[in-house]
Order: sequence, then C-alpha cells, then structure tokens
Amino acid sequence: MVKAAVAIFTFFLCLAIVQLSQAQVHSDPDLVQFSGVIVSSDSLQPVPFCDVMIKNAHRGTVSDYNGYFSFVAKKKDIIEFSAMGFKKAVFVIPDTITRERYSLIQALTSDTLMLLEAVIFPWPSVEQFKQAFIHLSIPDDDYERARKNLAISVLKEKAAVMPMDGSMNYRNSIDKQTAKLYYAGQLPPNNLLNPFAWAQFIKMWREGKLKLYTD
Repeated sequence: MVKAAVAIFTFFLCLAIVQLSQAQVHSDPDLVQFSGVIVSSDSLQPVPFCDVMIKNAHRGTVSDYNGYFSFVAKKKDIIEFSAMGFKKAVFVIPDTITRERYSLIQALTSDTLMLLEAVIFPWPSVEQFKQAFIHLSIPDDDYERARKNLAISVLKEKAAVMPMDGSMNYRNSIDKQTAKLYYAGQLPPNNLLNPFAWAQFIKMWREGKLKLYTD
C-alpha cells in the first residue's frame, strides 16, 4: 500500500510540474516551438548531427540521424546552423508568427575544407634528408631495363644455358633426317680431308681461340 501511495503521489507531482511548465510557456507569447529538418542543397539528403544554436545565447540542439530538430526559441532569435562539410546558415525566426509552433526546412550548401599541408620526413633532420636525397639511387625505367636485357652479351649468355624446347628438338630431328636423305647412296662429307677446314683450325689454334679440355 505504501509503495502504491508513493507511486500515485509521484505521478501527480510530475503531472503538476508538466502543467506548470506548459503554463509558463503559454504565458510568454514570444516563445515558439521551433522544429524542422536539415537537408543538403544538392541532393536533399538529411544532414545528421547538425548544430542548431541560438546566436549569443549558447542554447540550442543537435539534429538527429534523419536531420530533424526541435527546441523552444523566441521570436526574432537568430538561429545558426553548422555542420562538418557544409557552409554555415543563418535563419531569423519571424515576429509575425501567430501560432505557438514554427517549422522549417533548412538547406545547407556543401563546403570544401582546405587543410594545411603536412610534410612528414622519415629522417630526424632536414640535413639528413638532403644527404639521402643526393645519394639516392634512382631505379631504372622500362626503357633502360629493356636495353640491358637486349644487350648482345646478355642474350649470348642466356642462349648458352637455354635448354632446347619442343620446337627446337623437332627441328633438329628433321634436319638429321633431311641430311640422311640428302646423302643417301653416297658418303657424307668428312672435314678431316677438307684443306679449308684444316686451315681454319690452324688459324684458330694460333690465335688461342681453341681450348683443350682435360678431365
């Protein structure tokens, strides 16, 4: 019973406070329930968490996720709207309002924020950065890499160690068969009896181009 009595007393007390506050609001004819929706001017999408403040009064509210706001203001109050990424907007509540409520659809224009340049160096000082920049080894571009890869010496080294693929093996086999058919019924040429081959061999021997390999 005591708990029920306390609950009833609390209910009537809250009701009395609400009626008293409403009576005070209605007693001031300049008070207005100011509400509305804040949207972007280019896409008409709601602008959430926008600051809606009364200028020089430090009172106001913040729009919700859908851009809606509502608070009590006075006629002739200067309302400032500010949100990140948008230009500030100002609206003056007219003094010709005859009702206790006033609604507004406020459009905000997008604004570009220019931040100051931040330069980050991975060196303790500017002097060390200058030294590292002077001794920097610039990597080769595509043209320089292609020129090095197509050098004659590089191509010879790669050709010496490159194994024969299927096409090269097929060509070698066909050449051998062709040679057999070409010399069919006769002896194949023997360079041991060719004087020109011997002359070339002696010349290469004198120039040191021939090397003797022994195990």
